[in-house]
Amino acid sequence: MSGNIYYPDSSYKETAKIHNYSDKYQEFTKDPDAFWRRIASDLLWFEPWDQVRVWDHPFARWFTNAKLNITYNCLERHLNNDRRNKVAICWVGENNRERILTYYQLHKDVMRFANGLKSLGVTKGDRVCIYMPAIPEMVVAMLACARIGAVHTVVFAGYGAKALNERITGSQSKVVITADSTVRRGGSIPLKPIVEEAIINAPMVEKVVVLRTQEPKVGLLDDLEIDFEDLMSSVPRQCPPEPVGSEDPLFILYTSGTTGAPKGIVHAAGGYMVGAYYTTKYVLTLQENDLYWCTADPGWITGHTYGTYGPLLVGGTIFMTEYTPDYPDPGVWWRLIEEYGVSIFYTAPTAIRMFMKVGSEIPDKSDLSSLRILGSVGEPLNPEAFEWFYHNIGKDHCPILDTWWQTETGMHMITTMVGEPMKPGFAGKPIPGIVADVVNDEGDPVPSGTTGFLAIKEPWPSMMQMVHQNEERYRGYWNFGKYHYYSTNDLAVKDDDGYIMLLGRSDDIIIVAGHNVGTAEIESALVSHQSVAEAAAIGKPDDLKGNLIKAFVILRNGVIPTPKLIHDLKYHVRMMLGPISVPAELEFVETLPKTRSGKIMRRVLKAREMGMDPGDVSTLEE
Repeated sequence: MSGNIYYPDSSYKETAKIHNYSDKYQEFTKDPDAFWRRIASDLLWFEPWDQVRVWDHPFARWFTNAKLNITYNCLERHLNNDRRNKVAICWVGENNRERILTYYQLHKDVMRFANGLKSLGVTKGDRVCIYMPAIPEMVVAMLACARIGAVHTVVFAGYGAKALNERITGSQSKVVITADSTVRRGGSIPLKPIVEEAIINAPMVEKVVVLRTQEPKVGLLDDLEIDFEDLMSSVPRQCPPEPVGSEDPLFILYTSGTTGAPKGIVHAAGGYMVGAYYTTKYVLTLQENDLYWCTADPGWITGHTYGTYGPLLVGGTIFMTEYTPDYPDPGVWWRLIEEYGVSIFYTAPTAIRMFMKVGSEIPDKSDLSSLRILGSVGEPLNPEAFEWFYHNIGKDHCPILDTWWQTETGMHMITTMVGEPMKPGFAGKPIPGIVADVVNDEGDPVPSGTTGFLAIKEPWPSMMQMVHQNEERYRGYWNFGKYHYYSTNDLAVKDDDGYIMLLGRSDDIIIVAGHNVGTAEIESALVSHQSVAEAAAIGKPDDLKGNLIKAFVILRNGVIPTPKLIHDLKYHVRMMLGPISVPAELEFVETLPKTRSGKIMRRVLKAREMGMDPGDVSTLEE
């Protein structure tokens, strides 16, 4: 743990959206409803709310009975505000292909694609699955769904057919939007065949919309598939925004679960809009002339809130690219920052650690003086990575926002606000609007310096509305300790100044390169192989990825362990779940540690793997 404290220079203190953290936090605690009412009043509503918040634990209703459309605030609000010709999206593909969409052009494309969806029979409340690469059409598709009140569920284009099928069938999506392929590291990865396999057992799918980027164009099935561009060209140009209720669902986003099936996190239109707008404006401090780059794929919550909706709500300019951080070489991202003048750079600790590994001489070749804010998201930013990021990329000048939040929270919850002192290793304090603390398993605060559980005590606007079709699972979140706080499932420690350091997950989620991977999903994929009887997966600390996955496998009787079988099992997981979930290590074992009720004790496996004391094993099976 670093003992350094970095103080921002006076210019950041003056330009910060919140000039004094303590005063702003006191303003919030004095009258939370008034605090959120002022934020929400910046946005346009078709009908006003009756109450800011109705809290009936564990359910909260935000901006009750209000009517809105998030795309009206992302688009029309700016067209009427002299941003008609401002760049909304600046996209750079491999080989330096470039595309620019102004707010006017984005508005036009969204309306036409929304009408295209309507022509396919998509109506308010219908679910639409989006399985596309990080390209402008992905943003158009998301906004088009929201435009007509349809509920989108975006699936990361690195997932395999089984994972995609689970998300299509779980959400009951009637339309799937995809592309023929995605470009990655100089190659083309087909997506359409994955969709074809995924919908074999998905009878609810009525149409598949395919963006065809390759030449010659791939063939389409006449009765099922339709060309993306043809769909846009054959419909009216105007599509008024559909008024939706504040509590109507905006999207379902699936995240790895601890019991096998992924959880469909439902976010409601009104509260999510307010939370995304507030944190993009006041935490990231996105300003009129910023070029803002969030490196997260739109298939993750970061790509939703801070890659799409947040910056468009504020009227910012989004930078997007196909380039990965180390292709064609580890200097490509820094050259993009120099060439385009990126001013806010929001990325993951995995990328930062990768850059550390290759050395500071590579970013030193680029002029990074356009940067004014650096952000980190996805997992704790360790002190060494903070120091490297601050000195080598921020040049001892840029504030670093180490942001903690979750798919379920929808927005930033804990960070160090711009203008406040920064402590490497500590994310920071709860932002104004959030009531959080480090507590014991009963829910009482622990002394400073003591490890405990991070809990959220009060609701917030962008909190998840529900776990899709699983109220019991939702209730489980708001049942921590005797006070029934929201459980984050994260371990943390708080110092004497109230700064919080996140120590990692306390449940069965592995964070690999900033992506949440469920142990149960990996284990289910392994057990589905004909050679495997049982399996268990753990995360092992890794200098580059934060964690890597190790799997322990019990083979069926008569199956002989071989190097080829290891390869086959890894390939099997890759085909089912995608490359993120593939175990880096795989070990064949005779038994697994279990409780007497049959639950695998992964912490015992992890402790043994790390050479640590496994702790209390009184519940372990003999």
